[in-house]
Amino acid sequence: MSLPPQPLSPLDGRYRAAVQGLGEHLSEAGLNRARVHVEVEWLIALTERGMFGSSPLEAEQARALRAFAADFAQPEIDRLAELEATTRHDVKAVEYLVRERLDALGLERVAELTHFACTSEDINNLSYALTVRAAVAEVWLPRARQVVAKLREWAERTRDVPMLAHTHGQPATPTTVGKEFAVVVHRLERQLARIERGEYLGKFSGATGTFAAHAAADPEADWQAISRDFVTSLGLTWNPLTTQIESHDWQAELFQAVGHANRILHNLCTDVWTYISMGYFSQVPQAGATGSSTMPHKVNPIRFENAEANLELSCALLDSLAATLVTSRLQRDLTDSTTQRNIGVALGHSLLALDNIHRGLGEIAVAEAALAADLDGNWEVLGEAIQTVIRAEVTAGRSSIEDPYALLKELTRGRRVGQAELVAFVEGLDIGAEAKERLTALTPATYIGVAPALVDHLGE
Repeated sequence: MSLPPQPLSPLDGRYRAAVQGLGEHLSEAGLNRARVHVEVEWLIALTERGMFGSSPLEAEQARALRAFAADFAQPEIDRLAELEATTRHDVKAVEYLVRERLDALGLERVAELTHFACTSEDINNLSYALTVRAAVAEVWLPRARQVVAKLREWAERTRDVPMLAHTHGQPATPTTVGKEFAVVVHRLERQLARIERGEYLGKFSGATGTFAAHAAADPEADWQAISRDFVTSLGLTWNPLTTQIESHDWQAELFQAVGHANRILHNLCTDVWTYISMGYFSQVPQAGATGSSTMPHKVNPIRFENAEANLELSCALLDSLAATLVTSRLQRDLTDSTTQRNIGVALGHSLLALDNIHRGLGEIAVAEAALAADLDGNWEVLGEAIQTVIRAEVTAGRSSIEDPYALLKELTRGRRVGQAELVAFVEGLDIGAEAKERLTALTPATYIGVAPALVDHLGE
């Protein structure tokens, strides 16, 4: 017995609730709505210029035509499916759908201006620019900003909480929890600003980007100006030099920027997972949740693991999109057509990761007792401070110690050194009294430099 039709992608099945906002823009229906919008606006633009003896539409007619695009819904989706079953061409089906609405509105007189002098890619490239821009601005970026805001809260709240750092996986100069979260915030904010500044380019120049059909129809018209005005009227940047397709460089730039943000988030997930495994962060049990099907004690860091995997999937797709879309054989091939249909999938996996990270950050807490215990068990990290102070004392003429680094290396390298041993060592040093006082008062928990103040750089 076979199953009823099922979604093949988990984004349309198990995880649909977390990513459904993208479907408003990057689904086939969202693309077709944008196509109708572009076709309608082009027809209106031509009539407003009185091209080929046409006259501007009456205000109510223009309003009704634009409402047809804005209100695009299931009836239009179904009708397009019927038309495409005959045309075997998605954009031609959109043209016929618009013509049908013109007939219904009594606008048969301008029907031949539908899709006038357009190649399919004139419609498609503008539609993709509009849908991707809307998806990024209205769905992906707001979710990313929510995660950054949550990370900023963590940075501010834990700015003074000391934590043993680890370089190469080994105990290192202490930091604070908040400073480490601030690093992630700073990195992400740079990438989000880069994404926000991104251009969305559009071309509207015919079959091979030459305006040949346009010029044949009206040699006197300034078709470049008409094209530029039309593309910019949609809020896009006009690209004057293309083949049949817009070159997709803006898409590659966007996908690389989102991929970079993904990788920063991936770094966050692996670090938080590690801190959980080290006991630095505790997980807040969720009512009714099961960590393991056989080990009742477990609370697994599933939010960060899920996010990690989805960020990897997203990056794989975004990298492929960025690499594939910038190449087209001669004046065009169709490799971009099926590739671009996966933009929503690529952003969807990133959006799912953002959702899990945001939820995961609300399900962990700092284990301050564990942090304090680890700091107290690693007094040898003060070796850096001691040898640096000795160097300063030698330079100031208050000490004659030779090779302070080697001295501390002999004392601390590869071995545990407790507070009493370090204090006794400092007391026996040939350095000034004030320096000794500073060093003997120092503890791993207070050896954090200006880490708390570094959090104040956020927002600069």
